[in-house]
Amino acid sequence: MSINATLFVQAIVFLILVWFTMSFVWPPIAKALDERAQKIADGLAAADKAKSELRAANQRVEQELGQARNETASRLADADRRAQAIIEEAKARATEEGNKIVAAARAEAAQQAIAAREALREQVAALAVKGAEQILRKEVNAGAHADLLNRLKTEL
Repeated sequence: MSINATLFVQAIVFLILVWFTMSFVWPPIAKALDERAQKIADGLAAADKAKSELRAANQRVEQELGQARNETASRLADADRRAQAIIEEAKARATEEGNKIVAAARAEAAQQAIAAREALREQVAALAVKGAEQILRKEVNAGAHADLLNRLKTEL
């Protein structure tokens, strides 16, 4: 065979190979490549969607955290106000109780002062009777002179 015939036969075999490849091999490869490209595109779209959802979720979380902080600050302020009110109420009750105790102590002191005056009057009356006895050198009858002794007590 000559080189031209060999070249011509090789060209025909090459064209048959190209036709066979284009008809039977290339479509499944192209289909697989297209499916793979579609999967990649879907994955990128899902990643973009997930990123946007993540941003939205982060914004919602920040808003909710802000609301929680505000609510916490409000509750703390309410608790502080309530604590101050309770402290003021306790102070008022303690002051009132202290005033009652002071008043009771004053009343008791006044009663003790009156009792001490009465005891002192009786002692002075007894001393006056003893002094009168010594002056008169005789015994004074307390029962007979009770009216006189009572007047003496009231004068003292």
